[in-house]
Amino acid sequence: MRNEQAELRQLLESRFPIVVVETAEERRFLHMIESVAGPAETPLFTWSLIQGLQRVPRGDRALETREFAQALWHIRKTPQNGYFVFLDPQPFLDHPESIRLIREIAFDYTRTQQTMVFVGSTLNLAPDLMRMSATFRMAPSTPDDIRKLFKEEGELYASRNDGHAVQGDKAAYDLMVQHLVGLSREDARRMIRQAIEQDGRITMDDVARVLQQKHESLGKGGALQLATDVESFERVGGQKRLKKWLELRRGAFLGADGAQSLDVPKGVMLLGVQGGGKSLAAKAIAGSWKVPLLRLDFGAMYDKFHGETERNLRSALETAAAMSPCVLWLDEIEKGLATGDSSADSGVSKRVLATLLTWMSERKNRVFMIATANNIASLPPELLRKGRFDEIFFVDLPAPEVRGEIFRIHLDKRGHACAAFDLVPLAAASESFSGAEIEQAIVAASYTAFAEKRPLDTAHVLQELGSTRPLAVLRSEEVDALRRWAEGRTVLAD
Repeated sequence: MRNEQAELRQLLESRFPIVVVETAEERRFLHMIESVAGPAETPLFTWSLIQGLQRVPRGDRALETREFAQALWHIRKTPQNGYFVFLDPQPFLDHPESIRLIREIAFDYTRTQQTMVFVGSTLNLAPDLMRMSATFRMAPSTPDDIRKLFKEEGELYASRNDGHAVQGDKAAYDLMVQHLVGLSREDARRMIRQAIEQDGRITMDDVARVLQQKHESLGKGGALQLATDVESFERVGGQKRLKKWLELRRGAFLGADGAQSLDVPKGVMLLGVQGGGKSLAAKAIAGSWKVPLLRLDFGAMYDKFHGETERNLRSALETAAAMSPCVLWLDEIEKGLATGDSSADSGVSKRVLATLLTWMSERKNRVFMIATANNIASLPPELLRKGRFDEIFFVDLPAPEVRGEIFRIHLDKRGHACAAFDLVPLAAASESFSGAEIEQAIVAASYTAFAEKRPLDTAHVLQELGSTRPLAVLRSEEVDALRRWAEGRTVLAD
């Protein structure tokens, strides 16, 4: 198990003049550095915009040091060694005077032994300062940490409610522990308290609420969206090979008993015609595995400022890691990673691709990545190299028996008795239709039947199918080219 305090002590003793700590757990870090500084008898100071520079734990304040630059000037002029912890310094770190003062204090470290520690939820140092700094990362909360918080909050609830213990089923409790792991202890405690105080119970409703709160806490919206419209594979017609492949790897991904020696599945690419059910499959994987589904929005990720797009992607991937186990869905990935003319976007697409490929090769967490694509020609070949994904599946247009299954699914979804419909002619009449086009035919036929004040029947749907030209017919050359590429390079999903 990681010993944070020992790691911090070792880092501070490594004689770095600047230490960067990106964390929302300010109080926990301050307690930790006090525990390090005390036994070593190293003076410890903290600075904030409200309190200025003060000695810890004595509370002695240096006069006229509330301004960031004033505090730096004070450190620069005094021979006092020690750890100087700056809380939320981000708004002042790009000022030329501040940068120069920090550098001069750092240059004199050998003589003064003055270590500046910058603490905040988001910190961006100038490149010259980054070269002189080291980064300390706070350990994310563990399942044991979360269970301890549950115990403490449960005891607190009982003490205020005549000894009545918190109720709830074990499945909901286990899922809450799983989803709270990775959050700061303060955020996790707040969410646990909210769940308990509402009705004294832990239920599946609390799990859904916590999942949404965790996503908002980590991602703040941005390019990563928490999808709530997950499905089950009962709503997915066909794709039998894909379903079996996923079922064989479910236990290994979720960490079932005895699966610890197995490699954690990385993910799959689903290639195929539009409307073939690739997005529905992504939703069904998350729904059947009962894990969060995170959708990466490439449109929201790209930014006009240099370096911000790559930063947005790294932030999204870090959020996905903190949400693990989860499914990360890159919908229509070819639109976000097309690298035809890198000069058109100053090389941003290539840098985004490099960032994503690095993460894919180095990650160790339980993030199952699903990339869906309609156009293979636009995809960079590096992404398709063996080992990037566990498998590449081709989702073709549904065969007749699968089309019949899709009709049953969508008729049942809308409350129609499938026995009242003749599915054989419907399946025959819908040749070259995708699953989405079959659904749309049912929707359109329902409007016609409603206007006629008659119940929907086979004739209504057949009429709609007959008046529709599917995409595979309108763009047959593209579909045929996609099939030729996929043959021998991919595994058929069905």
